[in-house]
Formats: sequence, structure tokens, C-alpha cells
Amino acid sequence: MGKFVIKETKTGFKFDLKAGNGQVIASSQIYKAISSCKSGIESVRNNCLSPVEDQTAEGYEVLKNPKFEVYTDKAGEFRFRLKARNGQIVAVGEGYKSMKSCLNGIASIGKNAPEAPVAIEEAKK
Repeated sequence: MGKFVIKETKTGFKFDLKAGNGQVIASSQIYKAISSCKSGIESVRNNCLSPVEDQTAEGYEVLKNPKFEVYTDKAGEFRFRLKARNGQIVAVGEGYKSMKSCLNGIASIGKNAPEAPVAIEEAKK
């Protein structure tokens, strides 16, 4: 089973959604307050089964939020971002060499996020 891990950073808090094997599936932006970070986690849970907009396809159909957007980065790797109903990006994925791997990452969010417990990682001293 996956889990959300909240970490304190120099400028606030962020979360990672980790799969059962410990691999990071998706990460958040930096939030100023831990309560906002927890709200971001709830947004991922609420939107984790959203449709996928493939922005790598020519003439792709623009979908309404919430949605996953799949795109290619400057290095030519496939990436995704999860947008909430209000258009805010609540989670992003790493770069993948293939579209299939990227879509597997999105599927993993749908599988892990709904029931994933939340852990708070202690700041390293």
C-alpha cells in the first residue's frame, strides 16, 4: 500500500505520494502551512481518477479540470501533472522515457492515493 509523506522544507511543507515499494509516484508544490499541504493531499485523493489529457498528441482535445495533463519536457521525457477542479496543479510526476510508463504512474496514483495513510517525516537536524 502506498502512503503520503509530508516533509518540512526550508520554505514550508511538501508531500510525496510513495508506492508500496517506496518509489515516489508524485510530488506536490511547497505549501506555507502544513494544513494547506494536507488539503493538497485531499485534493489528490478527490481527483486521482480524473481523465487524461494527452498534450503530446497533435490537435488534442482540451478537457475540463480536474484532469491529468501528459506532456513532454525539454529533455523529451513524458511527464504528468494533476490539476484540481480550480485549475491548480496539486501533484506532478517525474520524467518517464515512455508514454506507457507515464500512464502507469498515473494509474498508480489512482490505485494508491484513495486509501494511502499520511505520515509526517521529521525534519533532519
